[in-house]
Amino acid sequence: MQLHRTMRNHLTVPVAAVAILAGAPAAAQDSASVQLEVLQTKISELQKEVATLKRDITKEGQEGVRAAKQAAATKIAPPFKEPSIRMSTSNRPTICSSDGRNCISLTSRLQLDFGGYNYRPNTAATTPQDLIGGVIARRAQFGVIGTFLDDWEYSFVFEGGGSGGATSVVLDKGYLTYSGFKPLKIWGGVLSVPYTLDRATSNNNTTFMERAAPVEVAAGIGAATRSALGITANDRQWWAGAFLTGPASGRTSLDARQTAATGRAVFLPVLANDASLLIGGDVQYLFDAPTGASELNLRDRIEMRIDGNRILGTGALPIDSARVLSAELAGTLGSFHFQGEYFDFNVERLPGNGPGLDFNGYYVQGGYIFTGEKRSYSTSSGSYGGVVPSRPFDWRTGGWGTWEIAARYSMVDLNDKDVLGGRQENLTLGLNWYVNRNIRFMFNYINGRVDKRNSGGDVGAAYQAISARAQIAF
Repeated sequence: MQLHRTMRNHLTVPVAAVAILAGAPAAAQDSASVQLEVLQTKISELQKEVATLKRDITKEGQEGVRAAKQAAATKIAPPFKEPSIRMSTSNRPTICSSDGRNCISLTSRLQLDFGGYNYRPNTAATTPQDLIGGVIARRAQFGVIGTFLDDWEYSFVFEGGGSGGATSVVLDKGYLTYSGFKPLKIWGGVLSVPYTLDRATSNNNTTFMERAAPVEVAAGIGAATRSALGITANDRQWWAGAFLTGPASGRTSLDARQTAATGRAVFLPVLANDASLLIGGDVQYLFDAPTGASELNLRDRIEMRIDGNRILGTGALPIDSARVLSAELAGTLGSFHFQGEYFDFNVERLPGNGPGLDFNGYYVQGGYIFTGEKRSYSTSSGSYGGVVPSRPFDWRTGGWGTWEIAARYSMVDLNDKDVLGGRQENLTLGLNWYVNRNIRFMFNYINGRVDKRNSGGDVGAAYQAISARAQIAF
């Protein structure tokens, strides 16, 4: 509209001039020629102005279209959000995508053990003749764990510690899980197989520095940390899982033929804030022994791992198969907690190597937390978790952390027929100081003995051991 008005105003004068020239007398031709030149000049200037106006209008229109497109794009495209960097509830440094569906966390665990033995072999034929105390990094782990697209979880953790001192860094865990089919969870990789109550409890949260000997003997057959494929499921008051397992983590190719299966199921008829009761059962079956010779050695240390020697053990047994049945009972009442497990072992030897063998073992333990905290049940693992201090240690505010006392008796008997693996008994007393969520100090005293004989006579021993652990884990 503005362009039309401008053109109309500028064209009025030349149109009127042309009308006057049309009616002028011929005698005024010279004067008319001059006026015509003037008018032609003005018309040329007006044409230039019209062209300029057209260009301005076209430019303004294009800019308006671009602005409209940008406004529409802004409305359609969501604003970019930066990934979040935070600390998890267990103080793990964690990076998550803006929608929270993908996260990766650093995880680490350091357990420094200090201790010594008062070891008394029964005879000169006992092996070993001495156990050496000292300091070891029982566990020195570092790795990453995380989730992606909500339903996938992964873990890659390397271990630089070990019983009796580490010699190299090995892959401790490396597995992937999928939980898209609720309440099922599918596992695959190298992992700590959740077999038995004590093994389902993280070593970050166990009441004592080491698990009971019968637990370790059973897990060493076809569980513990090894390659595995399995499935678990749980709800608030039950947990169940089954795994097919292979060789242990870090083992050689000679052990690749090892194949076993484990199953575990627990039920909690009581699960309240101040009380709980867990009842469970486990089964394990070894199809193929760990070496080409089909040999299996049931053995363990004396529930303190600073010295790597073992006095309890059957020696290599040529076997056809092995089976373990076990039962679990555990619970809490306020700040008091208890648990126990019983194990029944059966080993079938290869034809021509003797009859089948039956062994057994069990442990019972209890603990009390002086400062009022409780051990809570973990629905995801079907076991009891650790202790989180309500008042972490801080001398400025008067917080002294959490203190716990505990006691355990364990027994495992590996004597049957012509196999004399020994009978081991341990009484362990423990004192735990939970400084905060990530740091704790543990103190254990063990009084035990191994009754063992061979063709040469008594090869048993009695012992006492005292140990301490400084632990930091996140």
